[in-house]
Amino acid sequence: MSCWYVYMVRTARGSLYTGITTDVERRFSEHQAGSPKGARSLRGKGPLKLVFSAEVSDRSVASRLEWQLKQWPRTRKEALVRGDITLPGGD
Repeated sequence: MSCWYVYMVRTARGSLYTGITTDVERRFSEHQAGSPKGARSLRGKGPLKLVFSAEVSDRSVASRLEWQLKQWPRTRKEALVRGDITLPGGD
């Protein structure tokens, strides 16, 4: 069983992109390179910075947390990035 991660990437303009993966370094490299495997919404928005990642128990949990994070207001996402708050039910 592979480990899953929820991660956040900041664009040059300060926007936050949230995603899930089994390999954060590989996925971030795909985003940075603008490769076809990278998120289309991040192309041309670099330089990119990986600002948050957290290991979760499985894909189901990762998908649920990704959806929840995407619903959060920016102020709450920024608090998560700073470490002021933690993920709800991340394990």
